[in-house]
Order: sequence, then C-alpha cells, then structure tokens
Amino acid sequence: MNFIWDGVKQAFELIFEGNGDVFHVVLVTLHVAIGATLLALLAGLPLGLACGLGRFRGRRVLLALLNAGLGLPPVVVGLIVALFLFRGAPLGGLEWIYTLNGVILAQAILALPIVGAFTATAVDAVPRALFDQARALGASRPQLATLALREARVGVIGATIAAFGSALSEVGAVVLVGGNIHGQTQTLASAVLTEVSAGEYGTAIAFGLLLLGLVALCGGMLTVFQYAGEERGRRGLLPGWRAS
Repeated sequence: MNFIWDGVKQAFELIFEGNGDVFHVVLVTLHVAIGATLLALLAGLPLGLACGLGRFRGRRVLLALLNAGLGLPPVVVGLIVALFLFRGAPLGGLEWIYTLNGVILAQAILALPIVGAFTATAVDAVPRALFDQARALGASRPQLATLALREARVGVIGATIAAFGSALSEVGAVVLVGGNIHGQTQTLASAVLTEVSAGEYGTAIAFGLLLLGLVALCGGMLTVFQYAGEERGRRGLLPGWRAS
C-alpha cells in the first residue's frame, strides 16, 4: 500500500506546484471537450428539436438512431474516423489525422447522439398544449424552437453537460485518431493510460484526480441548473407567456 500513498503524495505535489506538463494536458483536454461539445450542439440540437417537436415520416427511425448512438463504442468510432482521415482516404486532404482537429471531430461524433437524444426527450416532455397555443397565436418555426428550448432548458443543459463530460473522459477515439502524442494530442484520460504503462503512478494519479475534478464540476453545474429550473418552475410560467 505504500506505493499508492507515495503516488497520491506525488500527485498532489505535481498539481499544487503548477507542473507545466500536467496543466498543458488539462488545457488540451478542455480544448477538445469544448470544441467537440460545440460541434455536437450545432448538429444535435436541430435533430433533437426535430424529433421532439415534429411529427414527420421517419421520426421514429431518426430517434432510434440517436438512441442507438448513445452506445457507440469509442474505439469503433475512432477507428472509422481514422480510416477516413488517413492520407488517400476521403477526408485525407484535411490532414487531420494525429491532430487536435481530428480528435475533436471524433469526440463530436460520440457526443452528438447524447445532445440529440436527450434534447428530443426533454422537448417531448413539454406539454403539447403549450406548442398548440403558440401555433394558434401565429408562432413561426424558429419561435416554436426557441420556446421548446426555453421550456426544456434543464434537459438541454443536462444534455450539453453530459456531452461535455463524455468528451472529457473518452479515450479510445483520442488514441486512435490523435495518436496520444505527448504535448500535442494527449488528453487527461489518454495520459493516465500512458503514465500507468510507464509505471509513473504519481503522475497518473495526478491526471486522474484532475479528470475527476472536471467531471465532478460538470455534475455540480448540472445540479445547480436543475435546482434553478425547479425553483423557476414553482414560480409559474415564464415571463411573456400567459395562461389562457
């Protein structure tokens, strides 16, 4: 047990002394997570709104695909993205293999179903009568989408934070697409694997503690938004919308 305690002490020393290599990995991880989450929101929100608001042919198929995407194996996604990004492949001209852009793309693909499926569920839970009333008052599609996002905001924020947390902690796609290159494409999750393989348990624990801290922060933010949404809901309808 002594080596575990020694590793924990070394980890805290690395964190609190402001080790440059450690915090560079933190910055890379945040860069990847933020970029992937923004891309996932860009594509996932419209899909989630379409499934939650719309009643069109193929809606169930689209929703089934989003739900199935929640279980996408990161290593398989990483393999497929890497195959498309290799030189001579369809996306090889982008030269994104073993770069942060490639990692962000792979992580965005993994996060997209989270945003889409959770948003669809949150919007579908909003009373249909509210949308019917808005349509009767002449609301356009963009206005309906805005209303849906506002009413389902806790679920949408939860989807965003879940996507961000997924992008923080996934490792398979990072290794396959980014190559886990030290100082370039290495994230906290992939760094833990590298350091453990090298027997550097103190550094691995430091990376693990920082990753756990970021994930806990995401969970705390979601809890705050959930309680804020419940409190606002108890106060009645949102400003600007009156019951008939």
